[in-house]
Parts: sequence; C-alpha cells; structure tokens
Amino acid sequence: MSVHFIGAGPGAADLITLRGRDLIAACPVCLYAGSLVPEALLAHCPDGARIVNTAPLSLDEIMAEIRAAHAAGQDVARLHSGDLSVWSAMGEQLRRLRAENIPYDVTPGVPSFAAAAAALGAELTLPGVAQSLVLTRTSGRASAMPERETLENFAATGATLAIHLSVHVLEDVVEQLTPHYGADCPVAVIWRATWPDQRIVKATLATLEEATGGERGRTALILVGHALGAENFDESCLYAGDYDRRFRPVGTSPRFPEDAS
Repeated sequence: MSVHFIGAGPGAADLITLRGRDLIAACPVCLYAGSLVPEALLAHCPDGARIVNTAPLSLDEIMAEIRAAHAAGQDVARLHSGDLSVWSAMGEQLRRLRAENIPYDVTPGVPSFAAAAAALGAELTLPGVAQSLVLTRTSGRASAMPERETLENFAATGATLAIHLSVHVLEDVVEQLTPHYGADCPVAVIWRATWPDQRIVKATLATLEEATGGERGRTALILVGHALGAENFDESCLYAGDYDRRFRPVGTSPRFPEDAS
C-alpha cells in the first residue's frame, strides 16, 4: 500500500501528467482538494473507488482516511492543485506518514506560475533582462512570512516575481514594488489560469489598480518584472551560429571534439 501524492495541475483537467492520470486510475481510494482540483479529474478513478473531498476536513481527519486505507491494503491517490513542491501542505502530511511508516511517493504537477506564463505567452527569464524567477507570497492567516522574505528584498534583485495568494492585498504589493521596479514596470494578474473562466489583466505598476477595476477574488497570480512583454533583449547564445557547443561543434578546434562527427 502507498499514498501517491499527485500534482493535479493548475485547473484544466488535461494538464496532468500521464503518470498522475494512471495512478488515479489504479487507486481504490482518492482524496482530493475539492476547492481547487477540477472534478473532471475524478473521471479517471476506477469504478467503485472511495472518493473523498478533503476541503472540509482537518489534517487529523485526512490522516484517518489514509490510515483506514492503509489498514485495508488500499493505495491512495492524494490530489493537490498545481505542483506539490510549494504551498501544498504536503510536508505536514508526509511528516505524519513517516512517523507511522506508511509508504508514499510524489508525482509533480504543472505549477500555477507556469500556467500563468503560458497564458500570457511569456518567457519569464530573458537574457540581459532577468535570469531569475522568485516564487513568493505575502503573509496570510495560514502562514506568516519569515522576517527576511519581504517583497522589497526580492524586488531589490530585479528578478521576475510570481506572487501567489496576495491579490487581496494588491494595493500593498504595488506600493512595496514600485520603488524598486519603477511605475512603468509591466505587471499581469491572472485569475484561475487554464480554467474556463480564466481572466488576465495586463498593466503597469502605476495603472494596475485601475485596470483591475477593484476585482480581487482569491485564486489569482501576480507576475511582475521587466521580462513581461519585453522586446529589447539579447538573444541567447544557445542557438547562435558561431556558438560552439557539444551538440553543434563549430570551428577547427571545437570545445568538444570527441562529440564531433
């Protein structure tokens, strides 16, 4: 028996890995975060599967479901939205599973920042503009931010920021970022990326509050940085005709002569 933690993706039911889909289909028990995981994914569950929406459950109640499945020798598909490596509350579940010697594994999923960037048709790291992406958030009731992990500190690097779980304090975000990026810095808010009701607002830090028209909601991502919509950036050397690389030797003395053919 194993508990299979599966990243269910950002919203669209077909944005799940083949491994994740096949694990769902093989598990007689499915625990899913119903507030964010699309119900269409439950169509992959086998006939007669026990399907439990964990949105109204406490951690103790979720663990009770897992223990019952473990006692019965039944594999569990544990679905979380996006990817499990960030803000998934997976860590506290894994800690309890380790304490009880219940086997588990993890299958990654499409993260929300990647879905948002795809919706914009944007590369978030451009040569000469930004080569780092910071995934962050503001403090909330469920989790406070560590003292040094502030928007101002991240903004000082000039990196592209993907700010999660913060659209409700949009005014504060704008106020903290403007001194570092400038009022004309591009920004986008993407609500419910890849869902049928996806909405995108593109603006600058100076115009964002007006552009959103007061809409806040809860399931939204804020992307900020000069890489958004940039056209004046360097081309990568990766595909340059004179760039000597392992898979495309160039010149009479290539760097990797043993790979030349």
